[in-house]
Amino acid sequence: MKQIRQIIFFILMTASIYIMLFTSVPTLWKWVAGTIYFSILFSILFVLMLEQRSPYKTLLWMYVLIFFPIIGYVFFLFSGQLEVQGHLFKEKRTNGLEFFQKHVNFSASERWNDLNERNQNFSNLIATMVSSPISMRSQTKLLLNGSDTFSAIKEEIKKAQTYIHLEYYTFRSDELGKSIIQLLVEKANEGVEVRVLYDSIGSHNLSRSSKNALRAAGASVQQFLPIKYGFFNQTVNFRNHRKIIVIDGRTAFVGGLNIGDEYAGDYNGMKYWRDSHLLVKGEIISAVHGVFLMDWEYMAGESLLSEKYLEAYEVEGDGGTQVVPSGPDTKRSAMTDLYFNLITTAKDRIWIATPYFVPNKALRAALSIAAMRGVEVKLIVPEVSDGFLTQYATRSYFSQLLEYGVEIYMYQRGFLHQKIMIVDDDIATIGTANMDMRSMHLNFEVNVFLFQASTISDLVQAYQNDIEDSVKVDKKRYQERGLLHRTKESFARLFSPVL
Repeated sequence: MKQIRQIIFFILMTASIYIMLFTSVPTLWKWVAGTIYFSILFSILFVLMLEQRSPYKTLLWMYVLIFFPIIGYVFFLFSGQLEVQGHLFKEKRTNGLEFFQKHVNFSASERWNDLNERNQNFSNLIATMVSSPISMRSQTKLLLNGSDTFSAIKEEIKKAQTYIHLEYYTFRSDELGKSIIQLLVEKANEGVEVRVLYDSIGSHNLSRSSKNALRAAGASVQQFLPIKYGFFNQTVNFRNHRKIIVIDGRTAFVGGLNIGDEYAGDYNGMKYWRDSHLLVKGEIISAVHGVFLMDWEYMAGESLLSEKYLEAYEVEGDGGTQVVPSGPDTKRSAMTDLYFNLITTAKDRIWIATPYFVPNKALRAALSIAAMRGVEVKLIVPEVSDGFLTQYATRSYFSQLLEYGVEIYMYQRGFLHQKIMIVDDDIATIGTANMDMRSMHLNFEVNVFLFQASTISDLVQAYQNDIEDSVKVDKKRYQERGLLHRTKESFARLFSPVL
């Protein structure tokens, strides 16, 4: 209904402006057109005022709408409503919370008492925010880069007997993509249920022939939030950035690697692609699977709430494991709040690696204060990003962090794409969420949080290796950078709300 109203408003406002300025109709008709235009404009301004944004943002959008007719309204539809689009996914959010509360429940374990008080409190916070419980009967294995990840994925796909569920932001029909599609086709022909959910923008290179081959074999293929009708209702801005594979409820994969040649290694001049993924086993798979099942039902309209898909399998536990879905389908900016809590409660160290670093003011302040109180804060970002805006927007935040003692490293061996945070050697997170505004507020993401698990020591060792492949940013030299670099940074930072 709101989308239809916005279309009608756009047509009426455009027609009114045209009649008032570019026609020679009688004055009465121009008065009527003007009355329609300003009535619509004032109704938009009134609703804008009621949305309780920050005062300066409210005034900014009022000025844009008043002084830039039509163009201002188009820009408002495309960018100005990003903060108040919760109504779009209200039903999905409600269904997701109810699903986790009803179907993702792990029995109590004495190993919960092995976690320290800080970890228990943080785990309880996650459960409160997204209704996702902690599992003490699960295992994770760190997969470094494409060679480890895709060989493990292919091996597990070949073992599938009942179903294979995939959800990806980017799925390409290149050499790697076709090899995985061929495996999926073979399994579908064997009678294994195959479902593939791909983002309509991130996977625009997934060819029609690839999708047809999957469907011909009996697989179900569904795109997430098609862009065809996404402009006026803003869904074009909300993308599914999740990377999930669940096989027979026995094995799952989640992490930073999409399916494409560049993620496997050499591609387009990038000699090395540094990334991290997780292989997951145990009862926590039911939580990972729950994220897929809710996304699949939302787009395909197919409910998969049966024992076959919901059964949880226990394994010998290795610390605690907890899944956190975040995005427009959660109550609030879950990942932002959880990161903030981790940073502000850290005692010894905070190690972060992310390809895109565009944090909000609260996270910047938390990192700065943590460094000031003696916590070792390290940040690794790629020296060369995959876009001008992301590269220079990231660098625009260096000055403040360096001033307060944060150590910043630029990864040089290749492109660093992993998204991890390690805190005090006993909590870590790995997943799909970058530390930028898009991942914090616009994208559908999923991370796994680890508590006192052996995988954390593997992440620590890998992080130390990444430091060796990076160059430390010198505070003095960076402050002396030229005007051209400062200009690039300031310009790129203007786009930070949608990066």
